[in-house]
Amino acid sequence: MDWLIKLFTTDDSVAHIVLLYSLVISLGVYLGKIKVGGISLGVTFILFVGILAGHIGFTGPTGTLNFLQDFGLILFVFMIGLQVGPGFFESFGKGGLKLNLLACLAILLNVLVMFSCYFAFFDTTDHKNLPMMVGTMYGAVTNTPGLGAAKEALYSVFPNGMNFDIASGYACAYPLGVIGIIGATLAIRFICKVDIDKENALLTEAEGDNPNAKPHTMYLRVENSYIGGRTLQEITNFLNRDVVCTRLMHNGELSIPSTDTVFHVNDEILIVCAEADAEAVAAFIGPQIDVDWHEEEQPQQMVSRRIVVTNSGMNGKVLSKLHFRSVYGVNVTRISRQGMDLFASNNYRFQVGDRIMVVGFEENVQRVAELMGNSERRLNAPNIATIFVGVVVGILFGSLPLAIPGMPVPLKLGLAGGPLIIAILLGRFGHRMKLVTYTTTSANMMLREIGLALFLASVGIKAGAGFWDTVVQGDGLKYVYTGFLITIIPILIVGTIARLKYKLNYFTVMGAIAGAYTDPPALAYANSVCSVEAPALGYSTVYPLSMFLRILVAQLIILFCCGA
Repeated sequence: MDWLIKLFTTDDSVAHIVLLYSLVISLGVYLGKIKVGGISLGVTFILFVGILAGHIGFTGPTGTLNFLQDFGLILFVFMIGLQVGPGFFESFGKGGLKLNLLACLAILLNVLVMFSCYFAFFDTTDHKNLPMMVGTMYGAVTNTPGLGAAKEALYSVFPNGMNFDIASGYACAYPLGVIGIIGATLAIRFICKVDIDKENALLTEAEGDNPNAKPHTMYLRVENSYIGGRTLQEITNFLNRDVVCTRLMHNGELSIPSTDTVFHVNDEILIVCAEADAEAVAAFIGPQIDVDWHEEEQPQQMVSRRIVVTNSGMNGKVLSKLHFRSVYGVNVTRISRQGMDLFASNNYRFQVGDRIMVVGFEENVQRVAELMGNSERRLNAPNIATIFVGVVVGILFGSLPLAIPGMPVPLKLGLAGGPLIIAILLGRFGHRMKLVTYTTTSANMMLREIGLALFLASVGIKAGAGFWDTVVQGDGLKYVYTGFLITIIPILIVGTIARLKYKLNYFTVMGAIAGAYTDPPALAYANSVCSVEAPALGYSTVYPLSMFLRILVAQLIILFCCGA
């Protein structure tokens, strides 16, 4: 049995470290699945298992723990950045701007409530209390990357070491944070007298997705004499709308029109356009009709095929500049990105992973398939080089010292902020540098979860030694109730404003609050009581900016306000 005892006690061996992390992470994941009142803590339970391991002395070398903690944090925030990057700047569009401003207000109120609790309940002469409140705040808003950013910034402010660990405050506030977010959104329902059934009905009634983006197909007969003798390009220019004509029946012959195809009165055509433009297009061209086209009897049979963009050379290419009609004799009618069908507008930029619907003769469609790649195997291959190049640039960017007057030390975005910003920029503009940033959803989630698990396990193991003294014999109870106040007060204020002043749908508000707090359990609850995708839409709209600000604010508070 000596070998088994040595395995658990020799903390500098590789086998011991692997065993330590494997046990902490596996137990944390399994225990995190336990639901109490329909709510679970998820992977964050790894932190609590790590604290227990550290408390009983089941630990590892400090250098190894620090490395795995920082590496896990970098991996986690970088994959988040790649995921949110493509939609980060688009989230500020019409409608999204209002939700993002409300999310910013929630973040600001979180900080104000934190400082209020700090001055009201804690000894301000003790240098450790404000950093501990920062840890408490990030537990209250269930934001782990912010905790990582704050811990890293503390190393700059306390270069000679710290006699405290803010993960303790985080651990105290987190459980009630998860419950408080859901509870506060329920409170908004009663404060604003929301009728759940009515809200669901309104959303279902308005569910047309985006009429400007949703594709609409219709068969038309050309009856406008103005069109007779004019080309498809001339007609499209006159309409000043994105219109795709996929098929033309002229004198009993079916063909695929190009930009130079001349239309005649009584021709029958198949049109794809944005749903919002359908009525105007039909009014100009002619009435909708039922057709009886026997395509199998035509000299060449036309096919519709969905093609996957896997050729990295297509990354960032604009649809109109590829000249599918004139060069390849086909039409692109729909584009699907991340499960959402979009109308193929002329200014659309392709990204690796897009799926396009192509209509044309078999041989022409095959040519386009070869051009776009259309290789599922290639799509599933991970772009590891892009990830690690981005990490290198992110670390360099995060290490740049920015001297700001009034700050005791230069501002650095650090290992959390630097990789996050670079990942967002790569996700949005990587195609311009010929970098393929696409990763499958499963691959992205796997890397994110591994990074998060390593970070939480490391933080918990390191904090475990002093957890009992800090929490049970110290200010643990204060961290619990101040964290609860930090959680619920901003939600009640922002949620009420969003509902009563801006008349936003209750489920959209629920999703936006979950996104502002970067809290998946709150989103899961919102989805469970809503019949449509409004909560997910609100969540995804504010999540990118909220995650960025949470990480940045953590560092700014530490660097500006904390000192030895």
